[in-house]
Formats: sequence, C-alpha cells, structure tokens
Amino acid sequence: MSHLIEKSNLNYEHTQAADDFNRARNRALLSRLQNFMNLKRDDLLSFYDVKNTLKPKNEVYLGMKTVPIKLILGSEGRYRDFNKYFFPRQEFLRARWEKVDRAHIKDIPLPAIQLYEIGGAYFVRDGNHRVSVAKAQGIEEIDAEVISLSTEINITPSMTQDELQQAVIDYEKKLFYEKTNYEDLTGDKNLNFSSTGGYDKIYQHILEHKYFRNQDSSEEILFSKALVSWYREVYKPIINIINEEKLCRNFPGKNSSDLYLWIVRHWDFLKKKNGVNYPISNAARNFTLRYGSQRRSFFSSLGTLLGKIFRNQAILL
Repeated sequence: MSHLIEKSNLNYEHTQAADDFNRARNRALLSRLQNFMNLKRDDLLSFYDVKNTLKPKNEVYLGMKTVPIKLILGSEGRYRDFNKYFFPRQEFLRARWEKVDRAHIKDIPLPAIQLYEIGGAYFVRDGNHRVSVAKAQGIEEIDAEVISLSTEINITPSMTQDELQQAVIDYEKKLFYEKTNYEDLTGDKNLNFSSTGGYDKIYQHILEHKYFRNQDSSEEILFSKALVSWYREVYKPIINIINEEKLCRNFPGKNSSDLYLWIVRHWDFLKKKNGVNYPISNAARNFTLRYGSQRRSFFSSLGTLLGKIFRNQAILL
C-alpha cells in the first residue's frame, strides 16, 4: 500500500512540475507577443553588457542576503534562455526546470543562489532555474550570496539595455557640463552623443588644443579659454557644415557630435601617416572613398568648405 502511495505521489510531482513548466513557458510566449513592437522590453539584461556599459570601479562581497525576486533583472550567462520575468523561453530547459520545481513541491531545501548587485539590480551568477521556478510559484524573496559592484547609475526594473546606455550617456553629459562649465562658456546645450565615452574624448580634445595653444603663449592658458578657443575654431565650424549638409540623415541613430568625432579621428589617423600638415579636405575625401557612395557628395563638399575655412591655419587637436 505504501508503495502505491509513493508511486502516486511521484506521478503527482512529475505531472505537477510538467504543468508548472507549461504554464511558465506559455507566460513567456504571451509576454513575447505583448512586446512584439519592441522585443527588447521582453529581454533579460546581460550582466556583461551592463558591466561594460557602467564600468564599475570595484566590487564588494556582501555575503548572504534575502533579495526581492522582482529586482533580479538579468543573468551572467543565461539571459537568452529566460525572458525579463524569468519565464523559460526554451523547451530544452524543461528537464532541469522540472527537477527544481519537484524539489520545491516536496519542500526540499536548495542551495542559495549567487547574484551580482549593480545599480540596485541583481544578476544571476548561479541559480537561473531556481529563480525561474520561484517566480513561477509566486515567491517574492529568495536567499542569495551577493557580490556588489559600485556605480552611480540606478537600474530600474523596466529598463532595457538601450535605456541603460542612455542613462549612462546622460550622466556623463551632466558630469562633463558641470566639470567644464561648458554651457555657460559656449551657450551650447546640445553636445550629445549616441554612445558612451564621447564626453571623455571631447575633454581630451580640449586639453590637447590647450597644450598646443600654450606653445605660443608666455603664460599658461586657462582651461576655460582653451575650451572657448577649441569650440569656436575647431568644433563649431565642423558642426555647422555637418548640419548644413544634413549628413546625419545618412547615419540613422547618429548625431552631429558623433560625426564630428569620426571626422577628427580619421583626420588624425591620416596625419600620423602623412604628416601633421595633411589637409582636412584630403582627409574628408579619403573618408568618402572608404565609407561609401552615399556619403561621397557630402564629403566632397566638406573637403572643399573645410579647406577654405582652415586654409593656412594650424588646427591642432
């Protein structure tokens, strides 16, 4: 009799776990359909992508913590296998998922999961299936061993990777404007970039411009004066031409500040090969040949116009 009861319980556990997985899988499919206009909103965040975006300065071991499951927003290695709500996307996850679920049904304790914390959000190092089963069962908290990585950026539950990157760009802009007094000195609110790191590059451009301007001065030039000089003599003329030629429409998702960095970088590359007096007009034409016919008319005009503006001037970046 006890054997029959044990067999019946076993059948119940397997059937219940299979049903639980099917429900969780269906919820993943439904979520995918609901987000078909923007599938990124259904994705778990990749820990490595987030880490590369935020570039945390250090990490601290926090030990064991009880973590709200709703704040577990990503995974180190399995972010493609589960959706944003940790429901399983793939059928091959079934066997392991159901095994974890059967342990839950039988109240068998499982080891604590391992998480990274960054920006107030958590990312699974080990225990993706345990998180998924807990989520499917309506459990709100889970025990975890946590390593925290420091950052000034907060990650919210609804954030996509693109929105996180934009938050970092906005933060970089805020720091740059405050550090350099850029808006007060130039009147320009629109130094914007489509990717991270642009403001650091601009800061280096200004420092290099300051260095070369100091070569002709008996006194150290203030950073503020170097910034204004760089803005008027280097940055603004190129930006004006980019805008007049409407180049940005040929580069979806990019803006004039992005293109300024591209042009200057290419020019610098050619000057290293051909000498510091290599003209920007030639650099523009060379860029045209390298990067396609759609941009040829622009860069031909760019080369001519910049040649006129900067002829006989040493524009040193």
